[in-house]
Amino acid sequence: MQYLIDQFADAIRTAAGHRTSLNIRGGGTKDFYGNCPGRGSGQPHIKPGSYHNGEVDFLDVASYAGMVDYEPTELVVTARSGTRLADLEAELYKHGQMLAFEPPHFGSDATLGGCVAAGLSGPRRASAGAVRDFVLGVRMLDGRGDDLSFGGQVMKNVAGYDVSRLMTGSMGTLGVLLEVSLKVLPIPAMELTLRFEMDQAEAIESMNNWAGKPLAISATCFRDGELTLRLSGAEPAVRAAYAKLGGEEIPRGEAFWASVREQTHPFFKEDKGNEDKGDEDNGGEEKKGNKDLWRLSIKSTIPPLSLPGEQLIEWGGALRWLIADHENAEAVRTTIHKTASEAGGHATLFKTNGPRTDVFQPLAPPMMTITQRLKEKFDPKRLFNPGRMYPQI
Repeated sequence: MQYLIDQFADAIRTAAGHRTSLNIRGGGTKDFYGNCPGRGSGQPHIKPGSYHNGEVDFLDVASYAGMVDYEPTELVVTARSGTRLADLEAELYKHGQMLAFEPPHFGSDATLGGCVAAGLSGPRRASAGAVRDFVLGVRMLDGRGDDLSFGGQVMKNVAGYDVSRLMTGSMGTLGVLLEVSLKVLPIPAMELTLRFEMDQAEAIESMNNWAGKPLAISATCFRDGELTLRLSGAEPAVRAAYAKLGGEEIPRGEAFWASVREQTHPFFKEDKGNEDKGDEDNGGEEKKGNKDLWRLSIKSTIPPLSLPGEQLIEWGGALRWLIADHENAEAVRTTIHKTASEAGGHATLFKTNGPRTDVFQPLAPPMMTITQRLKEKFDPKRLFNPGRMYPQI
């Protein structure tokens, strides 16, 4: 596989020579996320591993796939960035193990590199941790085409460890991920999904109260007067928690949590008035509504947020999804950013049918200065995904 790395490095150096940008792409399942990347120079790179669509130069890294090292007894796996998440999780499953942060795929072609670059975690995040908590090491190409390695395959290896975690959620703005080492965990012996009827304020209070008790809760979701939670762990612990909490047991709970993780749950439909209607002009595909999907990461104890639109709550109250009208988008954006800040967090315009600009809440000036300096160190010519996170990087 070294020949692919050499081709990627050659494409990077060619881009630097042409003073153009490269938009890094794996499976493409998260192309919707983040700001629209910056334009290329219009000069195609006739290099293996890269292609040109007339406006943007892409570096396609999906071909760099496969397992590098996996030792189940050590609970560590190293794989190439183009490895499909589905393939990686299938291999882990054979050994009774999993990616504990439960990453969303958003499509069958989702890759490990895209998972780490996007930094998105699923329903288990509040109990197990975020993506960056499981990243042990990375191998990457920087903006000079240099092959760099950081971290290692054990948690106690701290040399360069923070750089490995830094790549998580960087949206490909710092370099091209080649390989990632991750800590994995055993699949729980038992899981049970329960449902309770209660209002939003009661649900937030209950989730936070339960979080402070030794209960085997691995996921929570509140929507429309129903609180759904998942118990995971050893069978005695799950049974004991069920006896203490009560609630209605939901069959096939795994399907419910997959719908929340992959955003196929009815809440996430873009136009609820046209959910099942086809359109002759678009080949029968579902019509898109004039709605925006916001992701608010805030303190879990914050009471119900008074915001226009519909909400779904995860992570014990710490993650609030909001579907809001796209009309008066700027006024809505200002209100949501202010509300999220006052709630001790931030908001992201996760999906929109409008322009994808200023998707992420602006950083405080000191943090932006640090971010720009990091960009200068890793990608001095601003080749990689310019503007995908912030216009300044």
